[in-house]
Amino acid sequence: QVQLAESGGGLVQAGGSLRLSCSASGSTADDYAMGWFRQAPGKEREFVGAINRIGSRTAYSDSVKGRFTISRDNAKKMLYLQMDTLKPEDTAVYYCAQSRYLTHIYSAPIDYDYWGRGTQVTVSS
Repeated sequence: QVQLAESGGGLVQAGGSLRLSCSASGSTADDYAMGWFRQAPGKEREFVGAINRIGSRTAYSDSVKGRFTISRDNAKKMLYLQMDTLKPEDTAVYYCAQSRYLTHIYSAPIDYDYWGRGTQVTVSS
């Protein structure tokens, strides 16, 4: 069983930065691709970005490309999301998730088996 826990959310002004962390526990936590999603009130869960198992490849949604960076430290079983130049439209609950695939990166929530409880990010204008 894999358990994921996000941290690092908070309130930040537009243009600021935040770094989210996701700790993973369980025997397979570092064996699969990982992703970040977000969900704003009244909206569906949205793909933010993902990283393959060894961290050699990443993918991002168009809305965050160039502003957000995903990284991972498999030795520590940690996943990170560095968010720069934040905008009010980035306000959402952010979730980390473990893919059911090793190397391929997918953007649909159905392709992820395990989820954290989320951390709130609020960007004020």
